[in-house]
Amino acid sequence: MCGRFSLTVSPEKLQAAFPQFRIPRDLPPSYNIAPSQPIPVIPNEGKNTLDFYRWGLIPSWADEKFLKYNLINARGETAAEKPSFRSSFRHHRCLVPADGFYEWQKTGGNPDKTPYFIRMKDQRPFAFAGLWDLWHSPHGDPIRSAAILTTQPNSLIKPIHNRMPVILPPEAYQEWLSPQEPKAETLQDLIKPFPGEEMEAYPVSTYVNNPRNNSPQCIQPLER
Repeated sequence: MCGRFSLTVSPEKLQAAFPQFRIPRDLPPSYNIAPSQPIPVIPNEGKNTLDFYRWGLIPSWADEKFLKYNLINARGETAAEKPSFRSSFRHHRCLVPADGFYEWQKTGGNPDKTPYFIRMKDQRPFAFAGLWDLWHSPHGDPIRSAAILTTQPNSLIKPIHNRMPVILPPEAYQEWLSPQEPKAETLQDLIKPFPGEEMEAYPVSTYVNNPRNNSPQCIQPLER
């Protein structure tokens, strides 16, 4: 799964990495983005503008009890068929900009897990493949929410965790954000592990385990 990620680059660097989209100029750095928090998304609504949605998808048809499930991830292999995700997979897709993410490794019989920070070797920003939806609370308040798709791990992440987020190459952005309903097989072809040789991973402190901690300390390499 993908339960934490970061977006720490300046708005200028993010704009340079996503030149076809409008990026807010007052984007603060976030080192420890956690479920239920607002996450940056670029939805397929044709506006090509970064916005913030709740992390934890709420299907448009759900009742209030559904909130407890907090659907932060959707398995890429089955999202097209699962009731909670299939409508979003067809109609409501988005990019989730990031510059790193965390996975926790369990070793041997040790109950404690070691967090790892994972990013591109050149530290460039990238985009997760995401799904979004619009839900109205019992009081009529609109809530836009999103989930991140996951897939099988690449060679780098496999020793750390058995899943990884779907990272899209820039040439796939427009196809993923098409307001139309592309063929399911076209979208499915985009759901695959990103090449491990372009990424790096290193252990970090359990400081990141607390979602209230949001500072450069989260991504500092662990001193062994």
